[in-house]
Amino acid sequence: MFASWGSLGHVTVAEPGALVGFLGPKVFEALHGQPFPAGVQEAENLAAKGVIDAVVPSEELPALVDAALRVLVDPPGPAEGSRRTPLAADAAGVPAWESVERTRADGRAGVRDLLRHGASDTLRLRGTDEGERDDSVLIALTRIDGVPCVLVGQDRSRQTPATPLGPGALREARRAMRLAEELRLPLVTVVDTPGAELSPEAEEGAIAGEIARCIGTLVTMTVPTLSVILGQGCGGGALALMPARTVLAAQHAWLSPLPPEGASAIVHGVVDRAPEVAAAQRVRALDLLADGIVHAVVPEVDGEPPADLARAVAAEVGARLRGAS
Repeated sequence: MFASWGSLGHVTVAEPGALVGFLGPKVFEALHGQPFPAGVQEAENLAAKGVIDAVVPSEELPALVDAALRVLVDPPGPAEGSRRTPLAADAAGVPAWESVERTRADGRAGVRDLLRHGASDTLRLRGTDEGERDDSVLIALTRIDGVPCVLVGQDRSRQTPATPLGPGALREARRAMRLAEELRLPLVTVVDTPGAELSPEAEEGAIAGEIARCIGTLVTMTVPTLSVILGQGCGGGALALMPARTVLAAQHAWLSPLPPEGASAIVHGVVDRAPEVAAAQRVRALDLLADGIVHAVVPEVDGEPPADLARAVAAEVGARLRGAS
């Protein structure tokens, strides 16, 4: 059954300890003369591998189904957040390098803050549903400021030198794009990455092709699409989720084809001229607005907690999606 209809749900969950799979362990042992490895077909293992979305106790299933159906069936609710007046392109701003440093600081609002403080009815999905999982991206069915959507966001808190944004993360992002098309829901992407993985493994995993496929899929979608450059927008990893019909940016967010330090090394042979290069490349959100790359910039307030910026971004996303519906 799991090899037919069982694997084709938009959301797939299993009860704790459930046996889920294709082959029968007794048949395997009879054919190969040894037991099938323990634990492979258990729900917990398949969730960890990105085959199913979650392991859910039976008593929690009604709430999960209800949350999913509220996103899929119920109409948009009233606006919940307080929208800030978007900035003009000629608004006063800090130098580009200061914005870069702010987005790299600990405590900067991220996609998890956006979901925690600006969304409701959130149902997290995990993995590609094809046996791959990368926690550097986050996928969810949710309501942002009351508007149902599919969200895929780069999770800066999970991107480290040991766990960079790899090709599997982009395959998860394309799953979110497929879901949005099939469910006829708006797609919201959140860009916040220091860059895609640079390694032999990433090259062999088709990182270049996955970036291209994300871009190609995103620009040909028929449902409303909206991208939020929330923090760091570095390189191909950022571009993979950026070209939506509507592009928003937080005031200190930025977008660059590679890290400013890398651009400095190419142009000047040293990395310490990165601030100069960032300014020359016009990576700031306000410069992106002036150059027509983003459509609106959400103001930030110095010293505000991440929750406040998350609510302001959510309010702008909701307003734009209501206008696109």
